[in-house]
Amino acid sequence: MTPGRTTYWDYIRVEDLLGLQGGLEKNETGLSDAEVVFITVHQVYELWFKLVLRELGTLRDLLAAPKVPETEMARAARSLDRVTRIFRSAVQHWEVVESLTTRDYLDFREKLFPASGFQSAQLREIEILMGLTDEERVGLGADGGYLRALREGQSKTSPALARVEARRADLPTLRDALDAWLHRTPLRGSTPDQLGDDSVVARFLADYLAALERQTERAARAMGGSGLSDPRFARDLETARAFLNPPDPRRRRIRAAILFIEGYRELPLLAWPQEVLARLVEVEQQFLIFRQRHARMVERVIGRRVGTGGSSGVDYLDQTATAYRIFSDLWAARTFLVQKDMLPPLGDASAYGFKRT
Repeated sequence: MTPGRTTYWDYIRVEDLLGLQGGLEKNETGLSDAEVVFITVHQVYELWFKLVLRELGTLRDLLAAPKVPETEMARAARSLDRVTRIFRSAVQHWEVVESLTTRDYLDFREKLFPASGFQSAQLREIEILMGLTDEERVGLGADGGYLRALREGQSKTSPALARVEARRADLPTLRDALDAWLHRTPLRGSTPDQLGDDSVVARFLADYLAALERQTERAARAMGGSGLSDPRFARDLETARAFLNPPDPRRRRIRAAILFIEGYRELPLLAWPQEVLARLVEVEQQFLIFRQRHARMVERVIGRRVGTGGSSGVDYLDQTATAYRIFSDLWAARTFLVQKDMLPPLGDASAYGFKRT
């Protein structure tokens, strides 16, 4: 290569990359085509996970800052869009694995014992960075928790465990950073550090609940019901009251902020924050779809046998696809949004307009 001239193969490190599909033998010559497919697809997943971690880490750092510049919100939304696209692409990759027959896979499956995709440190990192707690995890099996599964043989550590432990210490999580950012959101021009903010939040929530009651009554009558006395709609309103008035004042303000941003999204300074919230939901939705698609791929190829790492296999994957919901307040808020013409009056909207410099 001529000094100073970059080549594609050097920049991408093509030769290094193409030499990594040899499996345990570190030489793919003796491997079946099916095993090389299996190895390659999972290596691609690890590269995708690396990109997801970078994007979500940058977003976490942004939201964790004491003051988040409005000009950064568009970039944050684009970053989340990229993560969504990555997960969407990753979902499609399961089709390549599904090209293997059950016997194709069984021919090399014993090589994996007791390895498992559960030992993907980067996938565990994504969950931890997003905010999944140990208490929220689905148990792996009879032999203990997820950290034990990351140990190498009888050793107390491994590169995977070291990576995950470092991520556990890397705080705050994205969920915590998001909560802190939402908590600081000006509500009707008031911020948490201002005197009387609690009263402003309480009035907003009372006004919002009244608007939700009006919308619910109108919907109930339009459906031929008896208004708010209809048990179905009365139950929905009880759920709404519980959501809007949790015991923790901080959580109350966070939920109020979500409804405020979603409700008044047309205001210039709320447009991009609303887009960020919407795309966070989209990211988690695609992550859940990824888990669900993984479970169906496994069931199609090997059925419901015990996983190579000792888990319950498909049953475990199905549980994670339903139990893991990290941004639960963003999801729940969809149930309680009201249409634009029924929103309570904002008052002075100038605080949410563009500022002249």
